Amino acid sequence: MGETEGERRAVAALAASGLEHVVTRHGRVGSLAEAAEVRGVQPGDIVKSLVVRRGDDDFLFVLVTGERAISWPKLRALLGVSRLSLPDAETAREVTGYERGTITPFGSLTAWPVVADERVRGHRVSIGAGAHGVAATVDGDELVRSLGATVADVTQDAAGD
Repeated sequence: MGETEGERRAVAALAASGLEHVVTRHGRVGSLAEAAEVRGVQPGDIVKSLVVRRGDDDFLFVLVTGERAISWPKLRALLGVSRLSLPDAETAREVTGYERGTITPFGSLTAWPVVADERVRGHRVSIGAGAHGVAATVDGDELVRSLGATVADVTQDAAGD
């Protein structure tokens, strides 16, 4: 499995951040449980980086743990906006430099603002590192600090509860 441009960019940005991290390369996985197993963490320790459109040419990253999903009402209230959306895959790639499934704030083409769900803090987490099957395990509190993230309760159980 050769290193991709996205992986090089993300890993270089992680190194430049000074954030202590361990990079894991495991190849593609088929589920959250499988990703957690090969990374040596629990499903709730996996952090998904989602790119969200706030307006024309205005995006942000939302960091969501494990089996959680964005709560759109909570996120809209936090940001003081009435509309948010997930861009299509091509737009997400254009504004971050990463394809879906590899998106990370580290090494993004633009340093968009970051909102981290409050569940990211308080434990070690595994965040994507720019390529399929590549992740970095980091301290969640340090991740939030290094990204200058706004921390709030912006998720719900993925089942909608």
